[in-house]
Amino acid sequence: MTIDQLNNLSSEEARAEFLRCCGSVRWATQMLDRRPFTGTPDLFAAAEDIWYSLSSFDWMEAFSHHPKIGDLDSLRAKFAGAKEWAAGEQAGVQGAPDEILKEIAEGNQQYEKKFGFIFIVSAAGKNATGMLDLLKERLSNDVATELKIAAGEQNKITRLRLQKLIQP
Repeated sequence: MTIDQLNNLSSEEARAEFLRCCGSVRWATQMLDRRPFTGTPDLFAAAEDIWYSLSSFDWMEAFSHHPKIGDLDSLRAKFAGAKEWAAGEQAGVQGAPDEILKEIAEGNQQYEKKFGFIFIVSAAGKNATGMLDLLKERLSNDVATELKIAAGEQNKITRLRLQKLIQP
């Protein structure tokens, strides 16, 4: 889809496309309000400006729309709308040794228990071991620090998804 096509979608269609990129309803609604976009730089700037103006509640809503890293069953069942994007983003865990996947699953449980949301990482280009190392490292953060890091990772994911959505 092009920027012009995105600008010309009905509000309902555009909202659905925005929600594929980021699961925050407020983010998607504010993106609708910013249309028409003059080009991809304008789209990306709006996406980031809106994202960082939202509350932690909105951020957590967006986080809840991601499968846990390495949870391929969850990816298939719960996230069909962005399944192909999320699968590509998590390609680094496919084929990883069971031992690494088990450590990631255990780390995800610890992380969610400590922070109250799932581990969010822009996984594109990362392998399972690299994601496990990041998970372990980030477990040492306090909640406020980790929320900011997770929000930054979500922003990266949203930008990648917007890039996939908009093709010249």
